Amino acid sequence: MQKIGITGGIGSGKTTASKVFELLGVPVYYSDEESKQLLYNDETIKEKVVALFGNSVLNILGDIDRKALGTIVFKDKEKLQQLNAILHPAVALHFTEWAKTKSNENYILKEAAILFESGANKQVEKVITVSAPEDLKIKRAMHRDTISKEQVEQRMKNQMSDEEKIKLSQFVIYNDEEQLLIPQIIKIHKALIGFQ
Repeated sequence: MQKIGITGGIGSGKTTASKVFELLGVPVYYSDEESKQLLYNDETIKEKVVALFGNSVLNILGDIDRKALGTIVFKDKEKLQQLNAILHPAVALHFTEWAKTKSNENYILKEAAILFESGANKQVEKVITVSAPEDLKIKRAMHRDTISKEQVEQRMKNQMSDEEKIKLSQFVIYNDEEQLLIPQIIKIHKALIGFQ
């Protein structure tokens, strides 16, 4: 079983591409979603986050308020690194356990926005980068997350550029609303399962 990373900056459409791979029967591990679940459900992680950022990151129910946390970390690179130092090892371990349950698959995908930045690329054999023009990424992220252009640009600063990611990847999907997405995905899928 091959472990394949799929990445792309905010608004690139990596989740959309991942959903198409799922339709082809490929198991996908969504790192960002799993990270959220760990943040909410893992008491040790929650305690570390509160110890680091204080009670201001808790909502009235005593759960982590991701918006409040996001407001802090996306403005401060050092604080983002501190949060990532808590979350990334937990997500990496969770992915390893999840992958063990998929050993009879041809390949599995690990979807992560910051695959290279977090070092998660060390857990996979090959990488697919989903790329889109910057203005389109900004528009998509603003619409999806109901955030301002400035907030999207702030988050983009914490991510590698598409160009850098593409250099480190074996496959690229161009999600630019000009090239068809599904044929690109099927071509990669066939390559990964050994059909040319």
